[in-house]
Amino acid sequence: MPYPEMMVAPMRADMVRIGFQELRDAEQVQQAMDAMDGTVLVAVNSVCGCAAGIFRPAVAMALQADKHPDHMVTVFAGQDLDATAAARMHLIGYPPSSPSIALLKDGDVVFMLERFQIEGRSAPAIAGDLQAAFDEHC
Repeated sequence: MPYPEMMVAPMRADMVRIGFQELRDAEQVQQAMDAMDGTVLVAVNSVCGCAAGIFRPAVAMALQADKHPDHMVTVFAGQDLDATAAARMHLIGYPPSSPSIALLKDGDVVFMLERFQIEGRSAPAIAGDLQAAFDEHC
């Protein structure tokens, strides 16, 4: 059962504020992914503690680097179920994970951080992983 919107709105806003396009349904995901070329950062947001304390801060830190993806989109797991399922269809070879973040280049996943690679680590460490992926692929 989804959390009340008033509770998750600030968590959604965290991603939009740093430049992500929020996608709320499957049609929006498909239209966005079809229209984007180059590199696309796909963030699967979540209400969990590791999303709040590690994931979202790490993504914001990583985007301070000189190199960054051409496009950034986000879906909210557990809230926008159809959008999340549609986004995960582009993350071929990876099981559902939230939070998670993937870098796609020309439609292929070239970098992925799943929940198990986020939990228990620091936001600066995750930001470093993302920045390294941006340096290599963007």
